[in-house]
Amino acid sequence: MFGKTGMRVLIIGAGTGGLCLAHGLKKAGVDVALFERDRTPRSMLIGYRVGISPDGSKALHTCLPPDVFKEFVRTTARPATRINMRTEKYKELFVGEFGHNPDDTRSEKSVSRIAMRTALLNGLDDVVRFDKTFTHFSRNDDGSVTAFFDDGTSETGDVLVGADGAQSRVRRQYLPHAKIADTGITTIAGKLPLTPEHVKLLPPKADGGVTLLYGPKGAFVIVHVMRFDGEGVEDDYIMWGYAASHDKFPDMKGMTQEQLKQVVLDMTPKFHPNLRELFRLADPETVFEIKVRTSEPLEAWESSNVTLIGDSVHLMTPGRGIGANTALRDAELLTRKLTEAHHGKDVVQAISEYEQEMVKYGFEAVLASREQMDGNGVIHKPVIGRVVLAFLRTFLRVTNAVPALKRRMLTQDAALRDHVNSDHEVVHAG
Repeated sequence: MFGKTGMRVLIIGAGTGGLCLAHGLKKAGVDVALFERDRTPRSMLIGYRVGISPDGSKALHTCLPPDVFKEFVRTTARPATRINMRTEKYKELFVGEFGHNPDDTRSEKSVSRIAMRTALLNGLDDVVRFDKTFTHFSRNDDGSVTAFFDDGTSETGDVLVGADGAQSRVRRQYLPHAKIADTGITTIAGKLPLTPEHVKLLPPKADGGVTLLYGPKGAFVIVHVMRFDGEGVEDDYIMWGYAASHDKFPDMKGMTQEQLKQVVLDMTPKFHPNLRELFRLADPETVFEIKVRTSEPLEAWESSNVTLIGDSVHLMTPGRGIGANTALRDAELLTRKLTEAHHGKDVVQAISEYEQEMVKYGFEAVLASREQMDGNGVIHKPVIGRVVLAFLRTFLRVTNAVPALKRRMLTQDAALRDHVNSDHEVVHAG
């Protein structure tokens, strides 16, 4: 199957997983080409913060050359060291410190999407090709696979990897039975500069933490503070995201970004005035709306020399903050398996071994994240939702007050994000 120069791998999509995979394969001596529909590296990047877990850090350290990994670490923001849960009026529910692992290869990190893509593109000038929109693939008599693009060009390789996200065209052709479900949740997010005046508006203990605010009618808000120490990375900023079930929102079709921001203000009249001011101060150009979707679990399929990683196969909600990290875990595992094929192992067998493992952990993550963001959940219902919210708040307050319960909750959360060192130490639970 392989050409005279060894195995050639085609990757569709220059997202987090695709770039990590490209680095891993290139580092292993595999001929790899990556194709991205965006016209430039900074085009069409929706969202601002990516949380990198110990799983993600390990995968990046394994796949990236040392100088690229070092540059990636330099561009990260100060890591969050606490989880900070509050009501929409800033009243404390649960605050837990989880410390910071000084080992960059195993630590939690916060990074801007743009900074991360820029860092991961280092060293891939000969691999990544922008402005290449994939249309379909075909299999050839010699066992190779050809990818076709809308500019009339094509590329042939021994393996095709779909890393092209939620709207994956590779998945649509290869696994047409795979379903993407609407979670029933809409989010609106925005960004504003981190200034001394704006810091005063933040919820208590938000600076240095991941802050979740639980409001009435199932509404919730996430707030991130991004402080960068590396030179020339990005200006410090605050980002917020407001989420609720679809039925709570007005018809937003055709709305401007300024109007989307006003929707959030109209929906939160009794939220803390400082939080509403953070909403109001967001730069309209940074405001965007997303209807949150997720994959439905898939049964195993017959493996071939076409496969998928990341959101293209197991799209998940942001509820657990593990989507990007699961894609990175995919990239590390697939790098290892394709490297074995490069050195003589049957390529379909190698991909089968990858898919068997990936499907298990990937869809476990999908279901875990779906539990956090489900518009059909009872918390979104008119009457019983109030009861469920009261129960949730009581549970969090009791857990917050009992050190043993707090340690258990923090340890369970850490185990979801660190599958190599599941007994991740919680440094402080008081």
